[in-house]
Order: sequence, then C-alpha cells, then structure tokens
Amino acid sequence: MAEAIYGLCMFTSLACAWLLLASYARTGHRLLFWSGLCFGGMTLNNLILILDKLIFPHVDLLTLRLVAALISVSLLLYGLIYEKE
Repeated sequence: MAEAIYGLCMFTSLACAWLLLASYARTGHRLLFWSGLCFGGMTLNNLILILDKLIFPHVDLLTLRLVAALISVSLLLYGLIYEKE
C-alpha cells in the first residue's frame, strides 16, 4: 500500500508542476514559474523518498530528501518575496 501512496504523491506533484509551468508559458506570471519549480523539486523529493524507502531500504537518503525539499521551498519563498507583479 505504501508503494501506491508514494507513487501517487509523486505523480500528483509532477502534474501540479506541469500545469503550473504550462500556465506560466501561456500567461507569463512569474509566481506560476516559481510555484512550478517548487513542485518540480517536490517531485524530485518524492522520487528520492521512493528510492529511499522501496528501492534502497538500507541506504539512508534522508539528508538528500531534506536538501531537495529545502531548495524547493526556498525557490517558492524567493518568488513570493522578490517577485513583483
């Protein structure tokens, strides 16, 4: 059951990233760009989670997952603070 949940979370993040970046390509709103990059990073975070828990259970990838999440949220935070519309 965990495999299905991890996979669904990853594909949901990927769909959100794709939709946000496609909307940015149409409208040019910069916040959509930063949000799309954040969700792209969250997709990477979920992929690393799948690798950590299912593929390589004896290897600790927690630090790599936390770095990916930190970079993702930092991108969104940068977009929220420094982008003006």
